[in-house]
Amino acid sequence: MSALSKPEEDLQDPGEAQGPVEAQPLGAEVGEAASHLASYHPASSSTPVEALPQEILDEMMTNLMTFLLLKYRAKKLTSPAEMLNKVFRDNQEYFPVVFSQALEWLQVIFGVEVKEVDPTEHIYVMVPTLGLTCDEMLSDGQGLPKAGLLVLVLSMIMWSGDLAPAEVVWGALSRIGMYVGREHCIFGEPRELLTQVWVREGYLEYRQVPDSDPARYEFLWGPRAYEETSKQQVMAFVLRVRQRPLRAFPLLSEEAAREEE
Repeated sequence: MSALSKPEEDLQDPGEAQGPVEAQPLGAEVGEAASHLASYHPASSSTPVEALPQEILDEMMTNLMTFLLLKYRAKKLTSPAEMLNKVFRDNQEYFPVVFSQALEWLQVIFGVEVKEVDPTEHIYVMVPTLGLTCDEMLSDGQGLPKAGLLVLVLSMIMWSGDLAPAEVVWGALSRIGMYVGREHCIFGEPRELLTQVWVREGYLEYRQVPDSDPARYEFLWGPRAYEETSKQQVMAFVLRVRQRPLRAFPLLSEEAAREEE
């Protein structure tokens, strides 16, 4: 067990671009996110994990996601050999199940995909889901990636006939623990993110419903969303998520089921 308590510098080496000051807060943020998502563990894997307490597996997950997100920020490649050396050490038998779960969480929650670019050497690269570059537009480069939430909001707008009433969006987000006026451990305050940051960046439009009194508001896809992805790609992504054992965003599964009916 003590082998899992790795020095912080072992998880901050995706390249010279990262250092102790940046890696430590990122590790804390990922740890908080992993704790927040603890109730959404995937279905059982073929790899035996019963011998290890769940909190130790969660610690491995936090360490691996921290490592991969640092790689993502630095735009660096990695490999299973490097992950085993940096993250798992004496617990390498648990790599397959933890790596598989990390891929799910990174893609669905954070909007980061891990793709194998060299099958011979087993080299991986981290890229934004559906090509969305919203995280790269952050001037300070801090915080956890948020493209996963953007895909969720874009899908809600699609299923609402391309015009999603604001109250419907806020109600749906509250079902996954995001509330207007309250900071979320991964995504921050949702109203500011959706109505200011993503509107400013061109991913969403937020406008008053014509002739509404009292005023009501609605969300639409913004021009940058149309530039970087498509409705077909978003739909295909949601349906892929629905077929997986992970249910980190129950809303995705429920809405996709309605769309198929």
